[in-house]
Amino acid sequence: MASTRGPGRGHGAAAGPHTVTDWLAQPVEARVELIDGELVEKAAPTFEHGRAQGHTAGALGGPFDRRVGGPGGPGGWWIATEVDVLLDGRGYRPDLAGWRRAHQPDPPRERPVTICPDWICEIVSESNRTIDTVTKLRRYHQAGVPHCWILDTAERTLTVHRHTPDGYLVALRAEAHERVRAEPFDAIELTVGALLGDDVDD
Repeated sequence: MASTRGPGRGHGAAAGPHTVTDWLAQPVEARVELIDGELVEKAAPTFEHGRAQGHTAGALGGPFDRRVGGPGGPGGWWIATEVDVLLDGRGYRPDLAGWRRAHQPDPPRERPVTICPDWICEIVSESNRTIDTVTKLRRYHQAGVPHCWILDTAERTLTVHRHTPDGYLVALRAEAHERVRAEPFDAIELTVGALLGDDVDD
């Protein structure tokens, strides 16, 4: 997740436009993204954000982040948190991202990853709402990311976006109490509240 305060304002760096070289020169722990020529520092995650990120990774990782076949779930994905991704000359660190193993047989190891993810999930809080739900969503579509989830800890909703030529189509919007099949992971049912970190009795 990102805030509008970037290193160009708060850390003595020159004002933009910044380049990919500038972005990669930032310390990894700085958690900086390069969006439209600006170095944008991701906001410090809240407790709610951390739980949502961890629980979503856990809910999807078990059944999907594995080889295809077997009793553990459908498999067929590489899923990771906080990976630097370079798309169309912009640098992102999505809260979660996934690559289908059918498209990427080996796990992406380079930094930044230059292979377009098949799925991205951004976890929103009030400090980064516009960047995640407008700016980055628009750029992800332009880069061809097939599916983008917006998990909103304030509104307590999940919105699933599916890529179409004219823009993202909202394929699903659900509240915390709902059980859903959310593409591209619609092979299993998920409770939105569980993704948000709620104690859910299945």
